[in-house]
Amino acid sequence: MNDQARDYPFQLSDQQWRERLTEEQYQVLRHGATERPGSCALLHEKRAGRFACAGCNQVLFVGDTKYESHSGWPSFNTPEPGSVEELRDTSHGMIRTEVRCARCGGHLGHVFPDGPPPSFQRYCINGVALTFIPNASAT
Repeated sequence: MNDQARDYPFQLSDQQWRERLTEEQYQVLRHGATERPGSCALLHEKRAGRFACAGCNQVLFVGDTKYESHSGWPSFNTPEPGSVEELRDTSHGMIRTEVRCARCGGHLGHVFPDGPPPSFQRYCINGVALTFIPNASAT
């Protein structure tokens, strides 16, 4: 995870994060790990609804911005306004753009400039970093 630290509106102690999250969520959200491709049920979620941060419940993406990128991770073309922040990531010998939750700073994944219109962005997001909230009509 990028070491550009700052204060976020939603903060917990390390112990509180460990109690709140599963071990895999903790490793992804708090330490920048990556889940195995194709391992998350949200990869195939197609119902109408919203995708929120598993750490703080902030809505990050709405269902109609999700698309199949064949990358092995849930992909979106546009986040909700102000919900994410993008940071330069030079880890692993690459230059990428890390995506974090703007409310709690949780690592979500990365964004790449190879997505579909209208944004042409691919927000490649770890599914374990998300929770899905179906619309009332979709349940």
